[in-house]
Amino acid sequence: MDFKKLQSKIFKKDLFQRFVIIIVGVFLLALNYNLFLRPNDLVIGGTSGLSIVFEDLFGWEPTTFLYGATVVLLILSFIFLGWKRTRTSLIGSILYPIFITLTAPLAEVLSYYVYFDSIVLLILVTSILYGVGNGIIYKVGFDTGGSDIIMRILNKYSHLPEGKSAFVTQIFIILLGGFVFGMNHMIYAIIILIIYTSLVDKIIIGISDSKMFFIYTKKWNEVEDFILNQLQTGVTILETKGGYSKTKNNLLMCVVPNKDYYLFKEMILEIDKNAFLVINDCYEVQGGMKRRNLPFI
Repeated sequence: MDFKKLQSKIFKKDLFQRFVIIIVGVFLLALNYNLFLRPNDLVIGGTSGLSIVFEDLFGWEPTTFLYGATVVLLILSFIFLGWKRTRTSLIGSILYPIFITLTAPLAEVLSYYVYFDSIVLLILVTSILYGVGNGIIYKVGFDTGGSDIIMRILNKYSHLPEGKSAFVTQIFIILLGGFVFGMNHMIYAIIILIIYTSLVDKIIIGISDSKMFFIYTKKWNEVEDFILNQLQTGVTILETKGGYSKTKNNLLMCVVPNKDYYLFKEMILEIDKNAFLVINDCYEVQGGMKRRNLPFI
């Protein structure tokens, strides 16, 4: 299988639809920057955070800094990461500073109508806009460059995992913002970062609407019969061998909607009170046997 061709095919899939989505996402991020982040000196990472810091320290125009940083980071990405990794950042990196320029007049008008006396409301709205904007961009396979490029370079050459690389990059910028604007602003930024990260996760992988059960039981035949004939849904049987006892048995895997979690678990334990259950959140299910009803409820 030619994975390079497959990767190229995936990148081109629904490209126009994904392009529209990234425009919406970048618009939300740019409006959030002009309406809330920059006026309130909220440094939550990325080149946009650095632009706020450098404006205060050196009087640099934020948009000028963002255009310059975009060009430099895209060049570094192309040199150190190659074209295929750079292209996912290219569109967002170019659009972001442009949209910051375009949304500045809109933000100035809206600032007369959208104003929060409560810092809690300000943090909440900022977090939602930042999370939704980034979330829908990541969901369609793109990003806005900036600190994402720095994170990938760190990941490649320092062998830090991407999560830790992103954490190091963001925390460094937030600490710099705290040094310039004070401890309160740094704490606000950390709160926004926590809410935004959680929101991005929910947008990318969704809200868990099912539970995945791994069931180890000596009465696996009875449990299988219950799942197939009463629950009327699919079940996967995995052959297992105990690490300590070396006993061979079958492990059952089944996905159940959240609303049926309690009843399903209790039914399994009624069949075998010694059953061993491992239960995980399940965010997306495709294919397999679809349950028709729940006659046992």
